[in-house]
Amino acid sequence: MPSIFAYQSSEVDWCESNFQHSELVAEFYNTFSNVTFFIFGPLMMFLMYPYAQKRSRCIYITWILFMVIGLFSMYFHMTLSLLGQLLDEIAILWLLASSYSIWMPRCYFPTFLGENRWGWGRSSVGPIRAHLSSLLSFLRPVINAYALNSIAVHILYIVFQEYKKTNNEELRHIMEVSVVLWAFALTSWISDRVLCSFWQWINFFYLHSIWHVLISITFPYGMVTMALVDARYEMPGHTLKVRYWPRDTWPVGLPYVEVSDDKNC
Repeated sequence: MPSIFAYQSSEVDWCESNFQHSELVAEFYNTFSNVTFFIFGPLMMFLMYPYAQKRSRCIYITWILFMVIGLFSMYFHMTLSLLGQLLDEIAILWLLASSYSIWMPRCYFPTFLGENRWGWGRSSVGPIRAHLSSLLSFLRPVINAYALNSIAVHILYIVFQEYKKTNNEELRHIMEVSVVLWAFALTSWISDRVLCSFWQWINFFYLHSIWHVLISITFPYGMVTMALVDARYEMPGHTLKVRYWPRDTWPVGLPYVEVSDDKNC
């Protein structure tokens, strides 16, 4: 049995041909396409600083985990090792857990918890559940990625429910963009897995690399979406306005929120 540290010890292998550009890097494009995580992570920490001061500094944990995912994903695609795969997937799991704990609207909490966010974080997707899921990920590593992607079904359900509740066009727009970006990212991921022989036949094996770039853009949009939804429940005395870096007037930009206090004259 190969060591979990060994190159190609993982059962998962993506469509990109291995060791084409370097004897040390198994999947060249899949490895270095993760650079976007290290660009968007620190930038979003800076842009969302005023929001974090008003809402919770725990938000920084999500962006640290976001960058950790990029690091572990690079390691995984560089080595195709089982350790790299598990580290990558566990980091994603903990990012989802922390995001749920911070932004899950109270109206979706289990009834036995009432509206106790601390209880929700501890019992549902906080340390206990994340630890358990982390341990289970070692039992059948090849299906972990599919299980993680299935969590998106519940997130989409929440987004759809909140979409129906709001008449805020700004919120509706960013929800729509988030879902479209996620759909394109997931299509790239599935296509790389299911249609690999076709992509290799036409010598185009960059679909998983495109997934990395698209999902690293999708998360900032998703985070801003959840911040706007969360503000209705947790920040009634504040108004959140969506801004885009580097300029609001540019057709493409990185979203963040500007927080202002409501004042009654």
